[in-house]
Amino acid sequence: MATPRKKIAIMTSGGDSPGMNAVVRAVVRMAIHMGCDPYCVYEGYEGLVQGGTFIRKMEWNDVRGYLSEGGTLIGTARCMAFYERPGRLTAAKNLILNGIDALIICGGDGSLTGADRFRAEWPSLIEELKLTKQLEAKQVEPYCHLNIVGLVGSIDNDLSGTDATIGAYSALARVCEMVDYIEATASSHSRAFVIEVMGRHCGWLALMAGVATGADFIFIPEKPREDNWKEEMRQVIQKHRDWGKRKTIVIIAEGALDRHGNKITPEMVKDLLADKEGLALDTRITTLGHVQRGGTAVAYDRMLATLQGVEAVKAVLEATPETETCVIAINENKIVRKPLMAAVKETKEVAKAIQAQDFDKAMSLRDTEFSDQYKSYMMTTTTGLDHDIHLDNSERMKIGFINVGAPAGGMNAAIRAGVAYCQSRGHEPIAIHNGFAGFARHHGDKPLGAVRSFDWLEVDGWASKGGSEIGTNRELPEESGIELIASLIEKYEFDALFLIGGFEAFHSVSQLRKARARFPSLCIPMTLLPATISNNVPGTEYSLGSDTCLNELVSYCDKIKQSASATRRRVFVIETQGGRSGYVAVLGGLGVGASAVYIPEEGISLEMLNSDVKHLKEVFRKDRGQSRAGRLILVNEKASKVFTAKLIADIIREEAHDRFESRDSIPGHVQQGGVPSAMDRCRAVRLAIKCIQHLEKYGPKPQKNPARIIKDPLSASVIGIRGAAVVFSAMDQLEETETDWKNRRPTVAHWLGNKEVVDILGGRPEYPLPEKSLVGLLAKDAKRGLIRD
Repeated sequence: MATPRKKIAIMTSGGDSPGMNAVVRAVVRMAIHMGCDPYCVYEGYEGLVQGGTFIRKMEWNDVRGYLSEGGTLIGTARCMAFYERPGRLTAAKNLILNGIDALIICGGDGSLTGADRFRAEWPSLIEELKLTKQLEAKQVEPYCHLNIVGLVGSIDNDLSGTDATIGAYSALARVCEMVDYIEATASSHSRAFVIEVMGRHCGWLALMAGVATGADFIFIPEKPREDNWKEEMRQVIQKHRDWGKRKTIVIIAEGALDRHGNKITPEMVKDLLADKEGLALDTRITTLGHVQRGGTAVAYDRMLATLQGVEAVKAVLEATPETETCVIAINENKIVRKPLMAAVKETKEVAKAIQAQDFDKAMSLRDTEFSDQYKSYMMTTTTGLDHDIHLDNSERMKIGFINVGAPAGGMNAAIRAGVAYCQSRGHEPIAIHNGFAGFARHHGDKPLGAVRSFDWLEVDGWASKGGSEIGTNRELPEESGIELIASLIEKYEFDALFLIGGFEAFHSVSQLRKARARFPSLCIPMTLLPATISNNVPGTEYSLGSDTCLNELVSYCDKIKQSASATRRRVFVIETQGGRSGYVAVLGGLGVGASAVYIPEEGISLEMLNSDVKHLKEVFRKDRGQSRAGRLILVNEKASKVFTAKLIADIIREEAHDRFESRDSIPGHVQQGGVPSAMDRCRAVRLAIKCIQHLEKYGPKPQKNPARIIKDPLSASVIGIRGAAVVFSAMDQLEETETDWKNRRPTVAHWLGNKEVVDILGGRPEYPLPEKSLVGLLAKDAKRGLIRD
């Protein structure tokens, strides 16, 4: 007799958050892939208690199109019955009747706490079901243990132990979008706006929105202002107005308090701003409310939800009766399992600390990024006000800011943060316009040369601007003339260089470092903040602009997929940017549910295409006109010299024999994005400040001691996020051991394992891998018939 298939149920509970549908899709398809039967519990715990049609078996195609939908398509509802034991008894009975003993729950800490209690009571619930004869012993025998895995769906990002919760970055994107809109009207009328965002016990949304939009003042529960907060706010905003700023934005979390635990309301702030005896600003209040929960998930949340959903299925299958209930978290860019109740307990400690007015403890319980971002925000918003952090004249430096390579989202936010930090410390930040080409050929132009000081009033408005306001260029120092660049660095008396850009910027730092022995003026510290949509800079797992690019690509693909689905039988082959790095294609494939992804790291062959075309023909043969039947294939622009997006689309169209259609589409430079994503903006601020702090350690006139600079490996460095840590990596080490110079990418691609997930969830069958090309003399000898394969 065949062993019955394992049955796994997925449910969403608590407040909805963008990305929950991606979890449902991932769990359903991964369960099927692992040989299990997936079920959905509709309407959360209410559905668990009601049973019947609320618990439904799911098929592969039932979750098609889920990725691009907001909210939760399987519903969520409050359930008072589940708070009582009789309600939980009924829920247990319904699970057993459906043969389910494995439950995956996506919700907030309250929902997950309820799930853990349900699991703890399970043995006694089963006994009661037998004693009351609601079920027979043989019915319950196979289901003696209930395994539960939790995933955190919350827009507040308020669970301890994970870097991000599902939906948090989507909500932040929505907040930043709304603030950007409000800024336009605020500036037009020279008004002040007080904007209230969600966050009863967690100020993550308010803080990150403040950082990303360059708000004038913020209020968060974890770090209340001092008793003189009214005077402090008046000083900060008056200073900004004195500079000539026409708009004032104050962001307040709904749980904002003063140091004595008294609530600070938007009305209180408005009255202060509008006070005729004080600032006398025309002030409005905007409460964003449930707008923050709405809309489709951003690329990051789709990726996070998908990978956590896949891991949840593995965790529930590997669990034993002794296994502690776990929650799936993300730490160090890795999906990990953590004890659920330990994470919930730590989360509740934050609320207790706030209630006890132990605000230092509340801040310490948040992750490192939270406290870093708070310090970054305070540094950029109080520019010129805190004289205690001003350096003596003898310690101040002249720092050159230069962008190299293609534009990327977040470049301007990074420059704004770097300039703000410099001015707070007394350094002199200098813009080098249009990269090394501008530096070499236009540095002395009249009336405006390429080398000039920043105007803070102008720079302060760059937080949400895309592109590069100081220009950028791909030209390398050696192409501009390394001797000329060295002489110009000496002429303008730069003490340090802050570079922002992609692989060209990386290559530039390498050239400047190697030329130090010949040109003493290059013996100054220089650091690179990676900014490229390709995310191909060695030394980091994340580059500014890559998140903006993925959001643009996912949005583009959603629209294309809508067209493909409307005609039902159509495949779109979409060409992605990324150079010889397949990062954009793979992460984009995760976000849009691609049927196949072609990348340079793997290549393309006729056999591979043949396998994929056969699969598509089979898929469309079984299609009976259901909706959302369109298909997407993503191909990196340099995946193959021969098989372009157009050629692949033509091959598919030819092999389809008019049974379905195929089109190619190239989003091109749309992928570089317009307004940078909230994640790119926030990380730009944090990383830029760390770069300037690193450079200022070397002090002014470092070239007077060239031996010290040459000997110090970190005097030429790359800042990067590696795991959960922000680290500086020495250029010489990166050049030698971590750089694939021929393909302009790191030797190890940390994201490559995600391609298997794309293939599994896209339903792609196994395919033959392309042969590796021969190179050099081996290739020549093979062509002459001198060697055999």
